[in-house]
Amino acid sequence: MSNTSKPKTTKSGLAIGAMTLALGLGELPQAAHAQQQDSQQPATAVTTADTLTRRQQAIIPVAAYAAAGDMPGLQRALNEGLDAGLTISEAKEVLLQLYAYAGFPRSLNALAELMKVVEARKQQGINDAPGREPGKPIPQGEALLAAGTANQTRLAGAPVGGPLFDFAPAANEFLRSHLFGDIFERDNLDWQSRELATVGMLSAIAGAEPQLQAHIRISMNTGLTAAQLQQLGNVLADRTDSTMASRAREALARHLATLSQ
Repeated sequence: MSNTSKPKTTKSGLAIGAMTLALGLGELPQAAHAQQQDSQQPATAVTTADTLTRRQQAIIPVAAYAAAGDMPGLQRALNEGLDAGLTISEAKEVLLQLYAYAGFPRSLNALAELMKVVEARKQQGINDAPGREPGKPIPQGEALLAAGTANQTRLAGAPVGGPLFDFAPAANEFLRSHLFGDIFERDNLDWQSRELATVGMLSAIAGAEPQLQAHIRISMNTGLTAAQLQQLGNVLADRTDSTMASRAREALARHLATLSQ
């Protein structure tokens, strides 16, 4: 990383208790939000409605079951997702992104399950839409770090820093390079879909409440509404289990309480 001066750390940044919680600094300014939308060529148009589309809803149980390592649940969710309009490419993107939150073992197992589901559907005469690959080359080296830092700042609404990253600066560099660089630079899945997937994943992982809290805020920074995130909790309740739904609902309630203060 370069030796440029560090951005001023906000009060909430000083209170960081876990790595990804640092991503929840501030609301996304309008200019930054517009820049994010202009800079991407999402596979699916960004929505601002109060309800999630069938495709968006389908992402949530796929992400949650994959993070939980529940293969029967994932198989069912993948079939429902493909029936709801998810392309194979979009499903792969969700499961690739999983590695950043639940590790490579569960990501690879989930991708293997997707392969099985796609092949089984072909045998049944169902030819799912392949989708598309990223429409632009992914930067490398310092350019990747710069792109990831810009993406992180847009999503968080402010430069991310704090005592945790002062203590372990490599952690933030990995976040910027790998998560917000390698993954979020892939424009064949829009940022709202990526955040729905992330919230679904983190809702499935016990002990990840600080990170879940941060990504509820980031989800709203992408333009997802409180009503849509409430619907996310309903989808988890209906299609996964009550524990996952409770985590998502409690995180949303805590965030909305901070907005009313």
